Amino acid sequence: MRLLLAVIVIAALGWSAYWVIGQRGLAQGFADWFEARRAEGWVAEASEIEVRGFPNRFDTGFSDVVLADPSTGLAWEAPYFQLSALSYRPNHVIAVWPDEQLIATPQQKYRVEARDMRASLRVASRPDLALENLTLTAEFLQVTPEARAGEETALSALTLAAERQRDRTYRLGLSAEGLTLSPPWRDRLDPESRLPAQISGLEADLTVTFDKVWDRSAIEVARPQPTRIKVDLVDGLWGQLHLQAAGEVDVTPEGLPEGEITLKARNWREMIAVAQAAGALPESLAPTVEKSLGLLARMNGNRKTLDIPLNFSGGRVRLGPIPLGPAPVLRLQ
Repeated sequence: MRLLLAVIVIAALGWSAYWVIGQRGLAQGFADWFEARRAEGWVAEASEIEVRGFPNRFDTGFSDVVLADPSTGLAWEAPYFQLSALSYRPNHVIAVWPDEQLIATPQQKYRVEARDMRASLRVASRPDLALENLTLTAEFLQVTPEARAGEETALSALTLAAERQRDRTYRLGLSAEGLTLSPPWRDRLDPESRLPAQISGLEADLTVTFDKVWDRSAIEVARPQPTRIKVDLVDGLWGQLHLQAAGEVDVTPEGLPEGEITLKARNWREMIAVAQAAGALPESLAPTVEKSLGLLARMNGNRKTLDIPLNFSGGRVRLGPIPLGPAPVLRLQ
């Protein structure tokens, strides 16, 4: 009995010593990280870094966090942020965001309000902390330009997932429900109020290869850039408009896509009417576009459904035979 009691006491003391060493190491490691960012010219501040959770957790809380990267002009401010991990599984982390935070870009500052916004992420047990998988959820999310109150964009639910499949390739998933566009975007896309106030659903399933792994250098040095994007499915529903997409593109070092995405559009004539009302399609071209797409729809056997390739080549985009203009530049800042 005395031997068993001695073993229990020694084990408890050993575990307590492990937790204390880990707690001090975490606190010092994060303090060193903030100091290293400041040495690189960042604004990197936290009024307090506190590690709690004895005996089975490491709950690291950051108060009054401010991070600003001068090379990209991106900045983030939050009154509080927390990272939690089980003490016996430190590479599996739960991140919890506050109900309100501020994100700044070179063009605009945005106030982000969320309910129960959190992420579960697992990283490699190596110093580079390469991302293995991530799931981020929020029950409500609203983004408002700080200088333009009343122009908020909101979601009733959001789920974002990423899973590393091999070296630099990740499978990405997105599910967004109840997307309410800001009034300026709503007026621009649907000036005649033909459609419901909310985009009822948006889902995406992509496989993306990057030029490097997503690890700690993605924050400290530069973001990985996509080199290949496979669209397994994108599915969007807005009122009677239903758009799906699938295909594959390569991305050049300049960020230009090269390849083809097939679009399947139900009630596509209404989409043309919306594009024309929004000014995205000149009124003079609308009859020609509708006639050309109508011919393609009849060839496919269903006049209400259109299957058509969206082709990216030489920095330009074509919808079937119709030129649309310059291709988007796919670069992460």
